[in-house]
Amino acid sequence: MTDSPGPARRVPREEVRRRLLAEAVRVFTERGYADARIEDIAHAAGFTKGAVYSNFGGKRELFGAILGKGAEDELATVTAELDGDPATVIDRVARTITARIVGDTGRGQLGLEFAARAARDEKTRAVLTPMRRAQRDAAARAIAEATERTGTAPAVPAELAGLILHCLTNGLVNEHLADPEAVTADVIERAFATVLTALLPPPADA
Repeated sequence: MTDSPGPARRVPREEVRRRLLAEAVRVFTERGYADARIEDIAHAAGFTKGAVYSNFGGKRELFGAILGKGAEDELATVTAELDGDPATVIDRVARTITARIVGDTGRGQLGLEFAARAARDEKTRAVLTPMRRAQRDAAARAIAEATERTGTAPAVPAELAGLILHCLTNGLVNEHLADPEAVTADVIERAFATVLTALLPPPADA
């Protein structure tokens, strides 16, 4: 007699979400929001479409989760660059954000598409609005941490600085997508360095 197979190992929830997000990025980038199908994303990740609904709620929420995850990853990368003197920190942060904008245009396209849909669709806006607020709050926290680590005095409150950087990032993403020959990596990096220098002036006794 041969042993009967045991029960299938249950895939941990975090692994399910990771695989779904990875495939969703690919499918949404290749097809756009309107033509992407939940069942195709789920199948490519090795699950049924029920996994998408149970983990994200639906197509709209999955799309928003992709953008949210990208913002979280960027914040973690930027935070890791905050040690050192102010000028060095500003240069490193500007290079880091620039590299993500230029190197991940697919996510930028998704963000632009989602924002356009949110302008005309209340349900999409209900997903986008809290995500954007969280991103602005995260940027404000990063500014506050940067001032603490570098000993600088912020030119404006951290919340306003976070809003400025959030809008600058989104604007440069859009401009790079529309005109990459003019809005190059060098231009983006200089724009960030200029604004960061204004927001984080060196101490008066420096």
